[in-house]
Amino acid sequence: MEVTLARRTGVDLTVAAPPSKSLTHRALVVAALADGESEIVRPLEAGDIARTRAGLDALGIRVVGDADALRVQGCAGRLPLDAPAVVDAGDSGTSLRFLTGLATLGRHQVTLTGSARMQERPIGLLGEAVAALGGEVRYARCPGFPPLTVRGPVRGGGVAMPGDISSQFVSALLIAAPYWADGLALTLTTPPVSASYLDLSTAVMAAFGVEVRQEERAFLVEPGRYRSRRYVVEGDWSSASTFFSIGAVCGGRVRVDHLDQGSAQGDRRFLDALAAMGCRVRADATGVVLESDGVLDGVEIEMATSPDTVQNLAAVAAFARGQTTITGTAHLRYKESDRVAAIAQVLRGFGAGVEVGEDQITISPGPRRGHLVVDPVHDHRTAMSAAVLGLGSGDVTVQEAECVAKSFPGFWEALQGAGVL
Repeated sequence: MEVTLARRTGVDLTVAAPPSKSLTHRALVVAALADGESEIVRPLEAGDIARTRAGLDALGIRVVGDADALRVQGCAGRLPLDAPAVVDAGDSGTSLRFLTGLATLGRHQVTLTGSARMQERPIGLLGEAVAALGGEVRYARCPGFPPLTVRGPVRGGGVAMPGDISSQFVSALLIAAPYWADGLALTLTTPPVSASYLDLSTAVMAAFGVEVRQEERAFLVEPGRYRSRRYVVEGDWSSASTFFSIGAVCGGRVRVDHLDQGSAQGDRRFLDALAAMGCRVRADATGVVLESDGVLDGVEIEMATSPDTVQNLAAVAAFARGQTTITGTAHLRYKESDRVAAIAQVLRGFGAGVEVGEDQITISPGPRRGHLVVDPVHDHRTAMSAAVLGLGSGDVTVQEAECVAKSFPGFWEALQGAGVL
């Protein structure tokens, strides 16, 4: 499927944010470990979530329901497996990492694999931690990369690991830890990237009855149990950032409903970046409104806690007056694609200047180079940020546009319904 976008100016959009992908993942996995049946209300229906559900099913966890609510029959911390299992996470890194944590709770081998790209994404730090805590970890092809086979039960205890590759390694350990005999005392030897996602994990754990004690880079989880409950998933700030970006570059007004101003989602800080560039932002009881006259200034801003919005910010920067420097970008190389390389390729094709450093990207606006064709290489964030470029300037074609189904299946329909596509 290809989508070609024409330039829009003076937009007036009102859309609803889809449910949070990050929180749906976490609620499903924690509920899977709880005592009894939990209800996940307003979950996201998307490709990544389908991978987590399929993985839970492979581990013997029953999940039924629809877009209104899912019912999860928890296993009380003991995987109901009577034979080895295989989990195929596809392109979903969150699914593979969180389900690796769950695999530590079974006595049978669990093999975790994924797409060709997934098999290029490192998981060695998580595997080393699981082994140090008493689990058995083996790699089928390349040490430190999927496919990997995990067998428990893990006893737990103390372990140290770097925090600067993926916060999901840390979350995977934290979520499983209440059911380890010795709990978990985890020390990060380097500052965590995407630290706000650790806040999401500990918040969901607390909602299901398990508290995590944290002091700087140390995390302590005592042995305990999750309690089943009804959990309502809030709106997704990552997906909402695309609509706000469209408003910024096209000018006009964009309202996004179903957003929680008190959310632990780090991507809500994306609005601070747009406000610094010249947009006006206000919130009310049900959502957030952004207004822009389309005149934007370059900024220098750190985005390590909002990684899923960096490509949208880079697209906005292509329309600004002056340079924009985005720092905290090193770990974007380990996402569904190398997002640092994707930003550079797309924006250079657009006509902008791009300088890439070890942990920063500097974007200088430049003249358009004509029709731009974007191949997102299966990456949903690249496809959605290309929509920002297209609606801001016109004459942009997004190939494989259906890849947005990974996180936001209704994205193109939402733009169509809002009258800009």
